[in-house]
Amino acid sequence: MPRRSAPADGPSFKGWTRPGPIPPGGVAPEPGETLDGICGHWRIFQLAKGNRFSVDDLVTAWYGTTWCPRPGRIADLGSGIGSVALMAAWRCPGAEIHTVEAQAQSFRLAEKSIRYNGQSQRIFPRLGDLRDPDLWADQGPFDLVLGTPPYWPEGRRLPASHSQSVPARLEVRGSIADYALAAARLLAPGGLFACVFPNDQRDRALAALRGAGLLSLHRRECIFKEGEPYGLDVFAAARQADLPGDFESRAQCPEVEAPIRIRRADGSVDPGIAWIRLAVGFPPGI
Repeated sequence: MPRRSAPADGPSFKGWTRPGPIPPGGVAPEPGETLDGICGHWRIFQLAKGNRFSVDDLVTAWYGTTWCPRPGRIADLGSGIGSVALMAAWRCPGAEIHTVEAQAQSFRLAEKSIRYNGQSQRIFPRLGDLRDPDLWADQGPFDLVLGTPPYWPEGRRLPASHSQSVPARLEVRGSIADYALAAARLLAPGGLFACVFPNDQRDRALAALRGAGLLSLHRRECIFKEGEPYGLDVFAAARQADLPGDFESRAQCPEVEAPIRIRRADGSVDPGIAWIRLAVGFPPGI
């Protein structure tokens, strides 16, 4: 799936009818920004040359809201420009969403998108650090916690060319282990944590969940292109303490679901990802 967003003009696009509510708008892009489609009629502000929403965000929001279909309260860790939170809000219209983001330029864009889509009464962004042990101490627990952590320790990959993209790639403000610990602290009893991580670091992700006292209940692999091994794993986990002592062995956790392909060998959109795109109000692409 290319890192370009859906066209946002008109009630339909290439035969696909946009679902969902029409936003009030009233917020304009500034120089260097784009305003792009994300869910149905909803739109998101992004830097033209900065970090933009991608398939990582899409599968995290979809997986979390699929395995936790009726959350009343949702938290989004390291929320960036707000893409995961917006998709979760669109999918769960009755939920209240709280986000935390440490980077001011991403936080500013998320605030604009929340206003544009008329969601200021139920999406509450916070500028801060997800590793703060007192984060949302005044808000109580969450039924669903979402996270799209950076994938590599500093020095393992070259930094991105734009400063906004560096924390999205490299662990300058926490790793998958920090996200898991924050989720375990914030979850309501019986709540769910959904996150994404590269499939070639699967053991690292599972170790981070277990180290935080979380049990991976479900895992699904997303392969970028047919015939190529690299892709993403998306996880749905719960507190081990919230489950029967023998649940892991009896239920054979995690359930490993059939992989999703994003692109066929010829580069066309695979039906597997097309269904997911439709589920979050995004053009199916086929």
